[in-house]
Amino acid sequence: MAKPIIRAIAVLPQGLESEGAAELIALGAKAVKPLRRAASFDADTACFYRLHLQARLPFRLLREMASFACNGPSDLYAGVQNALAWEKWLHPSMSFRVDVTGTGPGLTHSHFTALQVKNALVDLQRQIWGERSSIDLDEADLCIHLHLGRDAAVLSLDGSGGSLHRRGYRAAVGAAPLKENLAAGLIRLTGWSGDVPLVDPCCGSGTLLIEATSLALSLAPGLNRAFALEGWADFNPELWQEEVARAQQRQQRQRSLPLILGCEQDPSVAEQARTNVRAAGLADRITITDGEFRDLQLPEAPGLLVCNPPYGQRLGSGDELTSLYDDLGCFAKSRASGWELWLLSGNPALTGALRMKASRRMPISNGGIDCRWLHYAIR
Repeated sequence: MAKPIIRAIAVLPQGLESEGAAELIALGAKAVKPLRRAASFDADTACFYRLHLQARLPFRLLREMASFACNGPSDLYAGVQNALAWEKWLHPSMSFRVDVTGTGPGLTHSHFTALQVKNALVDLQRQIWGERSSIDLDEADLCIHLHLGRDAAVLSLDGSGGSLHRRGYRAAVGAAPLKENLAAGLIRLTGWSGDVPLVDPCCGSGTLLIEATSLALSLAPGLNRAFALEGWADFNPELWQEEVARAQQRQQRQRSLPLILGCEQDPSVAEQARTNVRAAGLADRITITDGEFRDLQLPEAPGLLVCNPPYGQRLGSGDELTSLYDDLGCFAKSRASGWELWLLSGNPALTGALRMKASRRMPISNGGIDCRWLHYAIR
């Protein structure tokens, strides 16, 4: 008997679509196609569960449930009511929320469109049960996603509930935190796999180092959280437990790793990073020091520097930051000869102060800021 195929969309950080698609393929997804800020794919149920537990790059995984022609509010209302056997999927005892992307005829405002979807569902519930579900924008039992475009609507369910970038270890963050899934994607682009030392001279909350170490040890990011899909009408608990066991078996917690070191000038931010490292269960793998990166002594063996220094959009001022980048360039050239440096830049004028020439420049969006993930071979 053929396994049912799920058509789905992975919502990804802008600039990491190809890397996200490669991760989907590695975890068993089929017919993967990179899109803008997303990738479409097909998966059987086991693979769909696996992606929730093990994929590092998506924000969300949306399971397509129905598509229908939509030329206005009335089409939307009827289409939503007929999209699913809602008596199985949304009992009045369950809460729900509606997220909307795109626009269509007469449906140009996402709040109005979401209200139409909500009205269609609660009116149907009242017909069936005489009562309706409540709306919960934060922890809904059923998370509905509607995408409008080209006179058609696609209704999907969000399997995660909350964004997948939230791993659960980062209660403490700095003033301009790098999202966990973006950090994971940046590390994947470096090719680091735990074979050479890894140092972040401006580590902030420690996110790059935590995601790198988790990747090297194959620690599944979704093992310690709950998912909305566990409440779906067709949820298969036995198959889910098989994928949980698979994710646990892939972990390499006993693997030996080289030096993984973060440095943070602000003692309070350094302590935040240590708190995050402990929460991620990696205190025996990652060392966080507070003080000047200029004083760091690096191993002689070549390694990798990774860095997301402030670039003036949210932290720091002009002259102070120019000095920081100048010092960072001097540190790399004097202390890290033979190493590689990967640096996330949102300000080309500041990276000029490094006085180094990048060999690769990868466009990345970081919280809406147009950035470049820059690679330098340090001579």
